[in-house]
Amino acid sequence: MIVLGLILLIIGALTGLSILWTIGIILLVIGAILWVLGAMGHAVGGRRHYW
Repeated sequence: MIVLGLILLIIGALTGLSILWTIGIILLVIGAILWVLGAMGHAVGGRRHYW
């Protein structure tokens, strides 16, 4: 999810489409939150880790 967010940010920056930029930021934030929760040992979506 983090990689997809980065790809959308890059595409949005190159093309000037603000919707891709916004979706990329949202995916980056959600991916980072899930990564941190998984690293702390909380089960995320039935998994012990998220990567």
